[in-house]
Amino acid sequence: MPLRRFIASLTPLLGVGALLALGLLAPALEGVLNLALPFFGLIALGYFCARQFDVDESGLRWMNIFIVYVALPALFFNLISVVPLEKLANWQFVGVTTSCTALAFAMALGAGLVASKGNLAEGAIQGVAGAYSNIGYMGPGLTLAALGPQAAVPTALIFVFDSILLFTLVPFLMALSGAEHMSLGQTARLVAKRILTHPFNIATFVAVCAAYAHYVPPPAIGKMLSFLQNAAAPCALFTLGVTVSLRPIRRISAVMPVLTFIKLVVHPTLVWMILSLHGDFGRTWTYTAMLMASLPPALNVFVLAQQYHSWVERASAVIVIGTVVSVFTVTLLLYLMGNSYIPWVL
Repeated sequence: MPLRRFIASLTPLLGVGALLALGLLAPALEGVLNLALPFFGLIALGYFCARQFDVDESGLRWMNIFIVYVALPALFFNLISVVPLEKLANWQFVGVTTSCTALAFAMALGAGLVASKGNLAEGAIQGVAGAYSNIGYMGPGLTLAALGPQAAVPTALIFVFDSILLFTLVPFLMALSGAEHMSLGQTARLVAKRILTHPFNIATFVAVCAAYAHYVPPPAIGKMLSFLQNAAAPCALFTLGVTVSLRPIRRISAVMPVLTFIKLVVHPTLVWMILSLHGDFGRTWTYTAMLMASLPPALNVFVLAQQYHSWVERASAVIVIGTVVSVFTVTLLLYLMGNSYIPWVL
């Protein structure tokens, strides 16, 4: 156990060190590293600060409230409200990306059911670990930094519909497994409430209404929204590092490499293949979808595991492992995209 914790404490440093080594050995990666290193560096900074200062998880509550209820909604509103309405109704794109997430979920659920010998509650959590990217904290910051403001709309669409898919699937699977002591009708009402009241979904809806009405906020409100937008990504990434630090690796199972492979490799590959075969969605939209799918498991995996008292310690471990491995996989993907080695139409 002490050795495992020691290794876990070194993983962010190893990841950043590897990026620095790549920078020295491969100058061709300089542009990608200039993007990836600050991004993952903020996560590492949050991790090390949490290790240095004795602050328990309750200290993160106000930071999480600021990010989830204030800063990221402001970012979504600012970026989506200025987009022409016809670009927001790309249902073909939504159908493909959401279907790919559903396929990744089905694969991870299958692997989880085999590993847990048919335990549907544990399998559902493992399904989320293999399909639900960290699209809230990491998604907007990375896609906008890598691809520009044009990535805002596909980023928001993927967040909204992936969240609807998984926040619907998991409660119903838990109800079927008996882990959720509610009827299907009660479960349906709870799912609808969570989807309709999520601050990201509310912000996206308000932004769409603003785009339709061509509404421009007063200068004072606009400036405040800009302040919040600029704070969203760095605060979210730093908080992610702190949260990962507070999730020590205690239990590792044989299925974790499978889930990590599905999340970081299979999911973005599915998105690329099906989108590029389906039509020309454009470089920005296809690459945005791939980046969103390539992100590590979201913190919601742990939240759901705690809520349903299922696979809790392993959920914590798969988030840490996925985040560390993504330093390499996401950086590689950024390099391939930056040099247009990945075609967006096949």
